[in-house]
Amino acid sequence: MGIDLDRHHVRGTHRKAPKSENVYLQVLVKLYRFLARRTESNFNKVVLRRLFMSRINRPPVSISRIVSNVTDSHKGKTIVVIGTVTDDNRLLTVPKLSIAALRFTATARARIEKAGGETLTLDQLALRAPTGANTLLLRGPKNAREAVKHFGFGPHSHKKPYVRSKGRKFERARGRRRSRGFKV
Repeated sequence: MGIDLDRHHVRGTHRKAPKSENVYLQVLVKLYRFLARRTESNFNKVVLRRLFMSRINRPPVSISRIVSNVTDSHKGKTIVVIGTVTDDNRLLTVPKLSIAALRFTATARARIEKAGGETLTLDQLALRAPTGANTLLLRGPKNAREAVKHFGFGPHSHKKPYVRSKGRKFERARGRRRSRGFKV
């Protein structure tokens, strides 16, 4: 019996249901499973698959990221985020937006509604756009987590070391000094 060398790093399984026991999430899965089966829409299949994902694979999206992705051609469309919408206080003015998401932070919800926009839940979105018509589906930056900076193997992958502090006395050997004597 040999090893099948062509099947390295191939995912063996995929989720068929969320691991979370959140009742609201279970109801949403039931709803979008029905819509994915009964409509020809790929939108519902994508939403269903993203509802199964772990929280790491459902990164938060800030209002500023949403605003930068909405162009003039997207006016009047509902922005859909299968995850959390967060506030960004660097954004001074929030335009009028219609956003449907799994969760909103309190400040994000308040700023969107103060600007004359609306915040929808995903079940309200299903009633309004059962096939995902006039929607814009967005995702957050999955690799923006601090932990991702430490991933990688070997000395030349530019991975961030786990160091107690970033000072003169902490891990400042030849590979980490400007006067190191060799080029990285």
